[in-house]
Amino acid sequence: MEKTIGVLALQGSFNEHIECLKKCVDEKGYNIEVLTVKTIEQLLKCDSLVIPGGESTTISQIAERTGLYDHLYKFVRTEGKSVWGTCAGMIFLARDVRNQANLLKPLGALDVAVDRNAFGRQLDSFVSDCDFSFWGTQEDSFSAVFIRAPIVSEIYNNERVQVLHKVEKNGQEYIVAVRQGKILGTSFHPELGSDIRFHNWFIEEFVLK
Repeated sequence: MEKTIGVLALQGSFNEHIECLKKCVDEKGYNIEVLTVKTIEQLLKCDSLVIPGGESTTISQIAERTGLYDHLYKFVRTEGKSVWGTCAGMIFLARDVRNQANLLKPLGALDVAVDRNAFGRQLDSFVSDCDFSFWGTQEDSFSAVFIRAPIVSEIYNNERVQVLHKVEKNGQEYIVAVRQGKILGTSFHPELGSDIRFHNWFIEEFVLK
């Protein structure tokens, strides 16, 4: 049965995610349609959803203005649906968002609190070679791109939320990737580069299972 992965295309790096996912489909031969999501009708066709990086407050406000917010709220709580939020997308998925001006209305699907722009301004953005051994492959090093990235500052449900990765910066460790069932949150941007292994892993571990 064909699966449909939607990429929320209200603002941010949605084109990059679409390109990466389509490359995965072409290379692996997955029976998957990749769909741009801007309307309620498009969202309702999806089995999975990617919420891209960008500006979380803007994404939230556009979702409310277009009537998508309530449908997104329901989607991320629907059993069997898989969701991945990158950077701003992870912020949008969190239960609580700290150091923000209360203009953002998060979806609350991840039982975590996040801190926005935890590593500083855009000039402080960086690339980190990360060990993602949970892929279960020998080639488990991945160059993760962090741009004004959030961190997971608190986990409310340790039984449900799994920490996938931490990064060390300025002598401290920060949580930058978490999983809660079929919901994935990453602080970094796997779509900003030519390495599509993270997108492949999302498809195989979340979409197809």
